[in-house]
Amino acid sequence: MKTVELRGVCKAYKKKQILHDVDLGIEGGEIFGLLGPSGCGKTTTVKIIAGILSPEKGSVKVLGHSMPDLGIMGRMGYMAQAAALYPSLTAYENLSFFGKIYGLKGGVLTERINHAAELVGLRGELKEAVSAYSGGMMQRLSLAIALLPDPDVLLLDEPTVGIDPVLRAEIWKELRKLADGGATILITTHVMDEAVKCGRLAMMREGRVTAEGTPAELIERSGKNNIEEAFIYYGGGEHESQSDSGQDNQSAEA
Repeated sequence: MKTVELRGVCKAYKKKQILHDVDLGIEGGEIFGLLGPSGCGKTTTVKIIAGILSPEKGSVKVLGHSMPDLGIMGRMGYMAQAAALYPSLTAYENLSFFGKIYGLKGGVLTERINHAAELVGLRGELKEAVSAYSGGMMQRLSLAIALLPDPDVLLLDEPTVGIDPVLRAEIWKELRKLADGGATILITTHVMDEAVKCGRLAMMREGRVTAEGTPAELIERSGKNNIEEAFIYYGGGEHESQSDSGQDNQSAEA
């Protein structure tokens, strides 16, 4: 059974179609990336998986349950692209508030706050009001909140934007530990060097999944040299002008 499964998912805002028959299957213990430019439907897809939005068509299951499901949502960590924080509260107060929503309390809550803050490099700034935080610090705090419940499913929408390379490496190290422990992690990104760190990728363009596989498989199937060239190939329609019968590389070389 897939941990996260989307079948034929469609979504429109007003009269604009955002998602077109999106199919995805994500295994437990996997770091899965959604790669695509802004406006391609990545955030909408994540919100549908999180149960924040409902599709007009298609099915969404997380941990075997149709979404939205409040019981399952309690086993998920979600980091939105736009920080949803209380600026008048300190970082610690924000973490404590969201931790209690997740059902954490007492020593467990304190331990999880300290661990998450350490991971994102905010231990020294926990007593500061969020209103004094920079955009990058707010991003880190949002990530810490998503990590608080030690979730079975972790949904991260552009999680490392504005975060320095050293801290980003530490965050990826922790994400791999979580995945090794069985957590399912979905990351949206438009950054190629992050995409190649994912176990598998789905490339998106204009609300459609244009290709899916491991980074190595996508590079090999496209006949390109790296994931950026493969993304341009799949996202720019180059592959659609070639045969789907396995002759795409041969025709390009002819």
